[in-house]
Amino acid sequence: MNEEIIPDATIDCVGFYCPMPISMTKEKIDTIEKGQVLKVEADDPAAEEDIKRWAKRTGHKIIKFSKEDSLLTFFIRKGT
Repeated sequence: MNEEIIPDATIDCVGFYCPMPISMTKEKIDTIEKGQVLKVEADDPAAEEDIKRWAKRTGHKIIKFSKEDSLLTFFIRKGT
């Protein structure tokens, strides 16, 4: 069962490097409601660890993560 996740908001961080993907993600997640999903696309290799650590620290949950070549895609459910 591989149901597609429909994000409530999407942000494209491709071409941006640390710390931009994390600050853009933080800014965008503040615009959605608790429980909604933000899709983040980035190609900065550091973003994988940075965003995972940030989500854990801030109470958000990465419900899906994929890596295709250099493209990282995160689906983050907004927590607290």
